[in-house]
Amino acid sequence: MSTFVPSSKDLNRKWFVVDASGKTLGRLASGAARVLSGKNNTQYTPYIDTGDHVIVINAEKIVLTGLKSQQKLYRRYTGFPGGLREEEFTKLLARKPEAIVEQAIKGMLPKSKLGRQMATKLKVYKGDKHPHDAQQPQPLVVA
Repeated sequence: MSTFVPSSKDLNRKWFVVDASGKTLGRLASGAARVLSGKNNTQYTPYIDTGDHVIVINAEKIVLTGLKSQQKLYRRYTGFPGGLREEEFTKLLARKPEAIVEQAIKGMLPKSKLGRQMATKLKVYKGDKHPHDAQQPQPLVVA
């Protein structure tokens, strides 16, 4: 018996769609990150991208628990001196809700080339429409 190591031709990537309406941000992000990294896959290997594709729809209907929706800040740096920008959760949700969900999910992936490769399989959309009907995505239930 030898140890089975999956290669790219052994992988059959599936597509999953997650409806974010009414879901808690952290729970949705951890479930999506688990699928993207392939940890739910029987062929999971830590150093190979064995994950599936995830489509998140209705990103503008995501919720936070407690007072986080009034207190949470998103920081980014422009690259210029004194270029630290802060934006409140409510303003970012109104302006670009996809960024909130993307940041939460990408933050739960590895911080390496492999993690960036896994993040390319994530698609987030504002409304309930997405252009991936040809891939026949299956609904993914996230707690």
